[in-house]
Amino acid sequence: MNGSGAQAPLQGGALTLTAFALALGTFMQVLDSTIANVSLPTIAGNLGVSASQGTWMVTSFAVANGVAVPLTGWLMGRFGVVRVFVASVSLFTFASLLCGLAWSLPSLIVFRILQGAVSGPMIPGSQTLLIAIFPAHRRSTALGIWSMTTLIGPVAGPIFGGYICDNYHWSWIFFVNVPVGIFCALACWRGLRTRETPTRKLPIDTIGVALLVVWVGALQVVLDKGKDADWFHSPFITVLAILAGVLFIAWLIWELTDEHPAVDLRLFLNRNFFFGTVAFCSGYAVFFANLLLMPLWMQTQLDYTATWAGLVAAPAGVVAFLLTPLVARAGNRIDARIMATIAFMAFALSFFMRADFTTGDDLWTYTLPLLVQGIAMSCFFVSLLTIQLEGIPAAQIPMATGISNFARIISGSFAASLITTMWDRREAMHQTRLTDHLTVLTPDYHAVVESLQHFGVSAEQAAGMITREMVRQAYQLAANELFWLSGWIVLVMTALVWLTRRSRAGSA
Repeated sequence: MNGSGAQAPLQGGALTLTAFALALGTFMQVLDSTIANVSLPTIAGNLGVSASQGTWMVTSFAVANGVAVPLTGWLMGRFGVVRVFVASVSLFTFASLLCGLAWSLPSLIVFRILQGAVSGPMIPGSQTLLIAIFPAHRRSTALGIWSMTTLIGPVAGPIFGGYICDNYHWSWIFFVNVPVGIFCALACWRGLRTRETPTRKLPIDTIGVALLVVWVGALQVVLDKGKDADWFHSPFITVLAILAGVLFIAWLIWELTDEHPAVDLRLFLNRNFFFGTVAFCSGYAVFFANLLLMPLWMQTQLDYTATWAGLVAAPAGVVAFLLTPLVARAGNRIDARIMATIAFMAFALSFFMRADFTTGDDLWTYTLPLLVQGIAMSCFFVSLLTIQLEGIPAAQIPMATGISNFARIISGSFAASLITTMWDRREAMHQTRLTDHLTVLTPDYHAVVESLQHFGVSAEQAAGMITREMVRQAYQLAANELFWLSGWIVLVMTALVWLTRRSRAGSA
């Protein structure tokens, strides 16, 4: 059987329909990685759990997906890229149906784990197939299409999730995947079934996969539950953290010495892949963490509805959507390192603009930094992927994209857990400082209470309003600090980009 890489590229309507279906598959998977972010308060309240417990809906999906991604190379080599991609889309659609039918938080988490696990091959598979069906001189266009769906998904997720939760039952954020997934699977199978890649019997690295599942899972539990368990004051968290560290080292040794590793870490010997992946994952982690923090802060502290919290991010998606085709066309002429630098600089500016937010700002003030972020998003994926894949042999591209996406997803999941923990910790610190300046023992406190009583509230109600405002301001100060820190992190990442070699034109 001829490989898809040996056949002529698709043309005309067949190319358009197949590329659209592949992009739709990517969009659907990326959308589900963020659509629950803005819906967390609604889903958690409906299921009778706290918002902090609800974050398991996000991280369980991300971790399961991240662990499954490294198996993509083995699955595609054993069963063929087309079969694996179509099967992944079909199973993802079924898992989405189960998520919508979930009756409790534990059941939803189980179905989200299933959804994340079966979706592992979707992004690397769509990426590989898009590159295969386009002519070599139009591969930047293929990557541009892939990048548009990858970066629009995280922005569209909160918008769709917010609208659905405000107007319908939250289960519809998962049910909408069903018709889309069916169309995607049928269209891809119809257009690509005759272009299946060669298959061969490959040994599976069961020990490497088992070590990966355990250390990643243990570390994610530490990050998600550490805050509630008082971190290393808890024996359970301490044991899990030690277990994660020891198994991570064991996993590294095993993967570097095994003949057929699940994750070929030797790819990191390529300078571009190493520095490009570190910069890619760090930038995405900061982006994803803030994508979670913004709607959470706006809904819990500013009383925005889920819909409006999602719509604040809409301009970023529009800007990115309009600019990405232009960036993709420029990919063959402009040094990818320059585009990556523009992306990181725009990200930094966006975060620094947010560091001056106040609780009394208007909608435009909250939206403007997101417009700048749209510029960053349009350059980020295309440039960093071009840098990463420079010098990677064609046969290793599925493995390289699998590792890249695995590292990106895990980084985003860890960042989501860390930023919510840091936000709560910094809020507690700021609330303590604010309380020191306004207590029942200070004259200002009584003056504020008396002024509020003039509006017809009791002394107890006035005290409650003061406490509520101090909490709100403490969360605001904590969020601003995290925005400021995010800006400096992405600025540092700019230096890593210039440690890579210049990518050749069309090398993506």
